[in-house]
Amino acid sequence: MTATAFANLSNNFADLVARTAPHVVEVESHRSLSSGFVWRGGFVVTADETLAEEGAVRIETADGTVLEAEVVGRDAATDIALLRVAGLTTAPAVFDTRLVRPGALILIVSAADSAPLVAHAIVAAVGLAWQSMRGGTIDARVELDLRLRRRAEGGLALGGNGEAFGMAVRGPRGRTLVIPAATIERIAGALAANGRVPVAYLGAGLRDVVVGDDLGRGAMVMSVDPNGPATTAGINQGDIVLSWNGVRQRHMGMLLQTLRATCVGTAVTLGVRRAGVTRDVIVTIGDRPER
Repeated sequence: MTATAFANLSNNFADLVARTAPHVVEVESHRSLSSGFVWRGGFVVTADETLAEEGAVRIETADGTVLEAEVVGRDAATDIALLRVAGLTTAPAVFDTRLVRPGALILIVSAADSAPLVAHAIVAAVGLAWQSMRGGTIDARVELDLRLRRRAEGGLALGGNGEAFGMAVRGPRGRTLVIPAATIERIAGALAANGRVPVAYLGAGLRDVVVGDDLGRGAMVMSVDPNGPATTAGINQGDIVLSWNGVRQRHMGMLLQTLRATCVGTAVTLGVRRAGVTRDVIVTIGDRPER
């Protein structure tokens, strides 16, 4: 690469940072400093794990303005939190919903001390939708070859076209992941509307059992919520769930994973074994009651 080409690349990076920085804010909660970005007018999205459980929350914009923030809702399962900020006039970030490719060069633009905090990375892996360790569905798996600073968590990840495609967070075992735009829109939208994210609920306590008759294992219903979807559908204590929409569920963990990936309000057909006879039961998945 010639000196001129390198200078052009460097200037392009700096221009992208300057263009993105006004949409990024610093987020301060009890003994914690991180980043976030303006999602919609008056709303900021940040990484849930960086927010303290109590105390005041403030944001600082790129021009040094400090504003009080109200926590609208949090979803630990996808690591997304939504803040409402009165008086925030910063324009929202615009996302590109297209996925990046492995090997692509990435810029992460965060905020610290009224200035941009920048990191460069390579996309190490791109995969299909996956479930986090807390059961949240992330629309795509994007992993970066970077150890993200704590204060940079919640910053915007920019692709090669210079557009933001997600939020950078710290994942398990020191990995840096990107929560993609589709997940942010879905979860932040639910938090803005309801203050929480609906959680798929069957309303049945389950336990792994050996079924016999060459059927392997199943999930026995040990208890039912009298007001839950299972009861409404006619599922009884002692029933054994074997399949979900015709797909054999080999153990309780597989069944619960399938449940978590199902949208509230979806009607599903469960293959249920009762008194030695297998029958189909249609259940409409509910929203888990708040405890």
